[in-house]
Amino acid sequence: MPDPENPWKTFFDQHAPFYMQEIFTKNTEAEIQFLVEELALPQGSHILDVGCGTGRHAVKLAQLGYRVTGVDISSGMLAEARKAAEHAGVEIESIQSDAKNMRLGSSADGAVCLCEGSFGLLGSPDEALTHERQILASIHDSLKPGSKLILTALNGLRKIRQATPEQVKSGEFDPLTLVETFEMEIEAIEGRTSLQVYERGFTPAELRLLLEVTGFDVHAMYGGTAGAWNREMVSLDEMEIMAIAVRK
Repeated sequence: MPDPENPWKTFFDQHAPFYMQEIFTKNTEAEIQFLVEELALPQGSHILDVGCGTGRHAVKLAQLGYRVTGVDISSGMLAEARKAAEHAGVEIESIQSDAKNMRLGSSADGAVCLCEGSFGLLGSPDEALTHERQILASIHDSLKPGSKLILTALNGLRKIRQATPEQVKSGEFDPLTLVETFEMEIEAIEGRTSLQVYERGFTPAELRLLLEVTGFDVHAMYGGTAGAWNREMVSLDEMEIMAIAVRK
């Protein structure tokens, strides 16, 4: 049954066993190298993975000697993460929570929130102006002062360029909030089905402002599409953007 509060929880609970078949999961090793270089933390440091999903980053970081806490709204995804950790012979702390409500205390030395790990995935269109601010506030309160956050978000510039007048008129795309409403196909154990979901994009300027008002200094913004992270200027048609920020 769909979750009445967040359709994305329903989606990920059902899709969890199939998630690692997605094409964007295939460049994890290069992504881990990028994260290690950017975070620049010694082994044993505590890293928070917000929206950790199946643990594809969390498990690899644990293998490198980091202490990792993975947070996700989906019990199905966390079950896959625990299986992956056991298979790899490492331990990760896993916490089921909506990222906007997590209360971990200021203990982490660094944080990642990647591949729409909660960020931009709305429970309803009414959350368009509050959801991500709440997530960033929760991450801020979970980090030690001076700790770094690596965040990727859907590129609102691309959503704007792709939207049609018909989609605006029908309500499928809201140009005022950059929220797109659509039917998401689910590959589940019981077979294929669909679910209506709400997905928000961000312009680089808006993302910078959100980070700054929630207590972060933005050090850099890059193109950040999963599987092809780089330190180059955001492309207008790129899927994602990346922000590198530090808790004040």
